[in-house]
Amino acid sequence: MSALMPANPVRIVLVETRHPGNIGSAARAMKTMGFHDLVLVAPRQPDHADAVALAAGAADVLAQARICTTLEEAVADCGFVAGCTARSRHVVLPGLEPRAAASQLLDEAGAAPVALVFGTERTGLTNEDLQRCHAAVHIPANPEYGSLNLAAAVQVLCYELRLAMLARSADGGATPSRGDDPLATQAQMEAFFAHLGRMLDAIEFHKGRSPETIMRRLRGLFLRARLDERELRILHGILSDAQRMAQLAGSRKD
Repeated sequence: MSALMPANPVRIVLVETRHPGNIGSAARAMKTMGFHDLVLVAPRQPDHADAVALAAGAADVLAQARICTTLEEAVADCGFVAGCTARSRHVVLPGLEPRAAASQLLDEAGAAPVALVFGTERTGLTNEDLQRCHAAVHIPANPEYGSLNLAAAVQVLCYELRLAMLARSADGGATPSRGDDPLATQAQMEAFFAHLGRMLDAIEFHKGRSPETIMRRLRGLFLRARLDERELRILHGILSDAQRMAQLAGSRKD
């Protein structure tokens, strides 16, 4: 069984873009490859004249771009999020090159919205940003000079996405079905992680361990598992029972 490809299958998210011209150039790169869903997270001067000038005909992409305060808000409804990063970070994520990333993004787009995330020009995505991603995308640039302009990185990924879409269009435009139970969205996963954190506190799990390190590894584990909504309900039930047992044990001590 297969699902039809959405008309605008991949959301491009730019996080804390500092230079408005880069927003316009990224919009141009997107439109050239047939993409229009642009989300800006806490940008500086998104309405600056340089953004419109460097969009060069892609002003419609800029005009309909949504602005969010946080990355969490920008990808809340997404079932799969890939972060484009040039450096190895402390967050352990499956690594994909652009062609493989394009294929997986389109596979996932048949089940829920998907997003491709780019960080700020100087430092890229933070560890906190990457903790909201299911995979990291690495452009195999020259190791001696791997400095890519933000818009150039957007162009590379959008080009690979377009190639993958054209190939699928020739095959009937279908993407694999993910089954009857929809995948958990990023917002549902964030609610689960908050519940998981409360449960670990309730059972006094950390005991000298770093809560941040433990949660970072658990986030990676559960994001790699690609949980559906039914599985997430089961896990919420387990967490709730663990909290209840911890509360009963505490009351008995009193």
